[in-house]
Amino acid sequence: MSNLSGATRPSGRRWLNPSTWHLRTRLILVSMALLVAICGAVGIVSYASMDLFLTKQLDEQLSQAAHRATEFGRPPSGGPSGRPDPLEARGQGAGTLNARIFGSTVSSSGFIDADGVRADLSDADEQVLLSLPRNGAHVDRSLSNGDYRLVATETPYGDIIATGLPLAAKQGTEASLVWTMVLVSLGGLVLIGLAGTVVIRRTMRPLEQLSEVATKVSRLPLDAGEVALAVRVPETAAHPGTEVGSVGHALNLMLDNVSNALEARQRSETKVRQFVADASHELRTPLTAIRGYTELLRMTEDFSEDGRKSLSRVQSQSERMTALVEDLLLLARLDEGKPAEFGDVDLTQLVVETVSDEKVMAPGHIWQLELPDEPITVRGDASQLHQVLANLLSNARKHTAGGTTVTTGVMRSADGTAVITVTDDGGGIPPGFQDRIFSRFARADAARAGTEGSSGLGLSIVESIVQAHGGSVEVSSRPGRTEFAVRLPIP
Repeated sequence: MSNLSGATRPSGRRWLNPSTWHLRTRLILVSMALLVAICGAVGIVSYASMDLFLTKQLDEQLSQAAHRATEFGRPPSGGPSGRPDPLEARGQGAGTLNARIFGSTVSSSGFIDADGVRADLSDADEQVLLSLPRNGAHVDRSLSNGDYRLVATETPYGDIIATGLPLAAKQGTEASLVWTMVLVSLGGLVLIGLAGTVVIRRTMRPLEQLSEVATKVSRLPLDAGEVALAVRVPETAAHPGTEVGSVGHALNLMLDNVSNALEARQRSETKVRQFVADASHELRTPLTAIRGYTELLRMTEDFSEDGRKSLSRVQSQSERMTALVEDLLLLARLDEGKPAEFGDVDLTQLVVETVSDEKVMAPGHIWQLELPDEPITVRGDASQLHQVLANLLSNARKHTAGGTTVTTGVMRSADGTAVITVTDDGGGIPPGFQDRIFSRFARADAARAGTEGSSGLGLSIVESIVQAHGGSVEVSSRPGRTEFAVRLPIP
């Protein structure tokens, strides 16, 4: 059943196509995507704000450290020689880097390690310090002992004081922020995803009820017979105040209209069947009288040759009319669902007797039998099943030319049903007519070469009788081979 509850899941490449997903799945995924986008935007803004704040804070600390180093590096009154080391300035914390630069030479460089002890810089680090901009700008550089925020300040005495603070604390804070946002966002997404799934499932439940009702209605046999269309959308999903409720209310109104139409159709069909049954029953008496008086005239009166032909024509047409009336009466009884007298019927014997009768009526055809080694017995009405087989054989006889081979077979199929087949090698049935061949008064005399007319009721009677016995009948045809197959349940 195809519905919103996800009873069927698209497989293969269809799962990659969002248009084949259930609405509930798409809503959940869209909601999660929006939440991910929001969390990402909040994370980026938070990270940028924190980075700006920490950088500003670090720049202030760096400016203070540079000021202390520059002030401490002021030469004594005696001249520029013997200048103190900037690393000896008071208040310099662990990790602080200082260096004095004269032209392209670095002197008195180093940094304070975690133990408060001075450590020297490598030659590569000194080359980095020499390349610093000397306009007082704060820049980030990677040194041998980590990343630093550096500034080069020119003193009034012509030398350069380079000062740096490690970026480890800032980077650690930012990494902690990133991991916190990631973990909190993932936890929030999981919780919101679960809660959203529950909420969306409850919200979509009315749509699932609408789908279930529509599916049940689609499986009802509405084409014929009395139909009780009692399926409706529950009141909880049919409130006009909401979008889904409006759809449910409209669906109930449509079902009410369809139910009324079906009841009207059923009443009309009942009246037509009753009329056909009554008219057929009333026609039997005058037809019997016509046939009786025709026989009386044939035996008592002396007619000319033309008179005898006309009288024979009257008799044959009255017999044809009688057969048509009997067929209409049988269809009316079958439509009313009147129970037949069921008993054990030997299909093998039935086929032999019916084919023997037909062979006498059409000696110009070739009649063959395909019978099983063991008898096949079904439960049914012997007279009605005899009429089924007689109609199929008569159909083959009427609509094929002389010399056609008609093969009648009985067998037990693999699914445990009895199958009666009537096959001929005639001209076949046009494909366009096969779909309506079992309809009442359906005729396609030009389709197969025959000499006898028909009322178009024979195959309709076959289908009605077979269905009343719990079976089915089907036809397959192509030029040179036409087969009718009747399937009946075996008890």
